[in-house]
Amino acid sequence: MKILVTGGSGFIGTNLIDGLLRDRRAVLNVDIRPPKLDEHRDVWQHVDILDADLLTRTTRDFAPTHVIHLAARTDTDGTDLADYEANTTGTIRVLDAVKATPSVERVIVTSSQFVNQYRGTPEDDFDFAPHTVYGESKVLTEKATRAAGLTCTWTIIRPTNIWGPWHPRYPDEFWRVLARGLYVHPGRQRIVRSYGYVKNVTYQIMRIANFDAEKVAGKVIYVGDEPVELIDWANGFSVAQTGKTVRVVPRSLVRTLAIAGDLLGSAGIKFPITSSRYQSMTTGNAVSMAPTLALLGPAPFTLEAGIRDTVDWMRQYKPHLVTNPSRR
Repeated sequence: MKILVTGGSGFIGTNLIDGLLRDRRAVLNVDIRPPKLDEHRDVWQHVDILDADLLTRTTRDFAPTHVIHLAARTDTDGTDLADYEANTTGTIRVLDAVKATPSVERVIVTSSQFVNQYRGTPEDDFDFAPHTVYGESKVLTEKATRAAGLTCTWTIIRPTNIWGPWHPRYPDEFWRVLARGLYVHPGRQRIVRSYGYVKNVTYQIMRIANFDAEKVAGKVIYVGDEPVELIDWANGFSVAQTGKTVRVVPRSLVRTLAIAGDLLGSAGIKFPITSSRYQSMTTGNAVSMAPTLALLGPAPFTLEAGIRDTVDWMRQYKPHLVTNPSRR
């Protein structure tokens, strides 16, 4: 296998490249950003996936057997599809490069659970109810993949809410709030959400890349872990980081804090909670992972093991996020 990864300097990409290098795989990371780890620099090439000529030339020169397309803008701050050109036009450029490279046997294209958010498990692969403009851009990603006329085996993956080392936002948001003792959980109602530890996701990606072609060709596969109650996930991190469980307060109080956060945000002042985060904290988004687990088998990390691994990463790269003396 020769594996070309787009966006290998990002969150999932960094973890994937790390695993591939440990397994001594032949790999090339094409990304507009340099790698987060110095040991990844030898397999990185500065390529903008919107640059069709450079991307195609780079792909043909490397002659990969597998292409794993992760490159994307992943925040939800954009207000127009034009803000997500890397996801829409960028995916088309990647697919064109694949078609121009005879060596490619398989391509894995990354979509998102956000193509149908807060609606549970979609009725079928074409049941779209996108959440945010980012979600809309990923619907177009999936449609472009189907329309590309690929002759190689292709698979679309939909990551759930992925967490773990090198996450772009959690260190400065959720984990920072936990470390400062500012997190409050909204009520005791049962909120079940779909999460995925990033190293389980990279394991699943490579399982798909190695799987019998007829079992993954043209499939849409969710990647992540079994849904979990939000308070269990939050408590796992809180205990590991601070030695304490989270405080549970009435939901109405958290809602009031969220409104205050909106007002402060409009004045340019950051606040730990806003209405958007309140919605996320109080709305379930569980999707059935049974088809994924039946196909790929169980992932290697439990929730507890993933949290331990992530907190160990914090201790090395973000030590201010771990205040639990017993964990030092």
